[in-house]
Amino acid sequence: MTPARIPLVVIVVLAVTAVVLGGGGKSVTLTLERASHEEAELSQLRDRDLIRHGRILQQRPPGVVDLPVEGTYDPTLVGLYFTRVQLGTPPKEFYVQIDTGSDVLWVSCNSCNGCPKSSGLKIQLEFFDPSSSSTASLISCSDQRCALGAESSDSSCSNQNQCGYKFQYGDGSGASGYYVSDLMSFNTIVGDSSTSNSSAPVVFGCSTSLTGDLTKSDSAVDGIFGFGQQGLSVISQLFSQGVAPNAFSHCLKGDNGGGGILVLGQIVEPNIVYTPLVPSQPHYNINLQSISVNGQNLSIDPSVFATSTNRGTIIDSGTTLAYLPEEAYDPFVAAITQAVSPSVRPLLSKGNTCYLTTSSVVGVFPSVSLNFAGGASMILKPEDYLLQQNSIGRAAVWCIGFQKIQGSGLTTLGDLVLKDKIVVYDLAGQQIGWADYNCSLSVNVSTTTSTGKTEFSNTGEIVNNSSPCDHYNLVPTALLALLLHVLFFGVFTFL
Repeated sequence: MTPARIPLVVIVVLAVTAVVLGGGGKSVTLTLERASHEEAELSQLRDRDLIRHGRILQQRPPGVVDLPVEGTYDPTLVGLYFTRVQLGTPPKEFYVQIDTGSDVLWVSCNSCNGCPKSSGLKIQLEFFDPSSSSTASLISCSDQRCALGAESSDSSCSNQNQCGYKFQYGDGSGASGYYVSDLMSFNTIVGDSSTSNSSAPVVFGCSTSLTGDLTKSDSAVDGIFGFGQQGLSVISQLFSQGVAPNAFSHCLKGDNGGGGILVLGQIVEPNIVYTPLVPSQPHYNINLQSISVNGQNLSIDPSVFATSTNRGTIIDSGTTLAYLPEEAYDPFVAAITQAVSPSVRPLLSKGNTCYLTTSSVVGVFPSVSLNFAGGASMILKPEDYLLQQNSIGRAAVWCIGFQKIQGSGLTTLGDLVLKDKIVVYDLAGQQIGWADYNCSLSVNVSTTTSTGKTEFSNTGEIVNNSSPCDHYNLVPTALLALLLHVLFFGVFTFL
């Protein structure tokens, strides 16, 4: 087949990556948006992350100690990823937050107690009404899908044999309601030009009560889109129907323009390295074994990173910064300070280790390597562990973006280290992979068309391969691409 040429369309800060499958294949696209944390203080980002960690850790097995939540929290100062989904018949659009720390898709429903009526994100909030959808049906307690819901929440049954749920988060907020089955609609691109509407039935939550921070309107959205691994996640449901692969990938731009792509499927890139997921964990846990600075392993006891009820390493795109246990954080910061160029002046600002430099951080700060099981290493450039906060005269202030939390043994890798990388969550293969990448470029994805040929789909071309290719770990199903752009609001001063 002659490669098809497909133009890359960019509108303002909207990076549109049209994944088009030839040979009868098709793709389904959604739009992922991001509210920025540009120039927010480290303390504000840290406070937001502590709230976040309190929420995801509440869902861990019993016996886990939640991270402490302290300080103030203003969600309008920080990053928030959300996408638009269409539910019901006729389809109604909802803005939902992307969350790799939970499993279930839920939206606010009519007659909701505590649900915000407006949003500081300047989006129109909607409420789902099952009676207004001709394809909606309630999930009964005897339905096997109700049992799947128990994997992700406290399930309950009403007197009307209605399957309900309650999510209780570590920060004191919560959501409760009942499960509904209805159609999720997609904008499907077929071939290289035509579009059509497609849909698939999914089970999702219809929240009738919100509490705590979820009731605040500052950064309110219509619900949460869980990207976890349990059976009631949308990824698992679409995979079981043959609509999407049991995998998803993202590539988030780290520059001021933002943007990127999130694909329900596997992005193909030869330089991706993989590390196994830790089995039987509710989140995306991987085995961090050591940290190197300028090629030298730090003197950190490997047991510091071992997975247990209160230790381990989590990949979480919902976290803004990155977090290390005290036993790893202290030698990490000391090694960076020792390795910086003599022209760099260390300083302490508001409890954060920072540096004053008149030069680019490239060449004057060391490289860092996070080394994982299976031989996979994540190489961090200075911009991957530093945040520029402000300037003093002609010198820029760069601060360590990694944080430590007293009394916690958990390592959490957030957007600080995940940006400017392809990250693949291969749930079928139970592994996570990554590779450095310019996320403003198009990406390759893999699928098998109705003709049985393997195709690598790119925003610019389609490349055929009639034989299997184990190296790329191809996924034999259609792809769903969620497209990302960034909304900016607010400028804040650090010093």
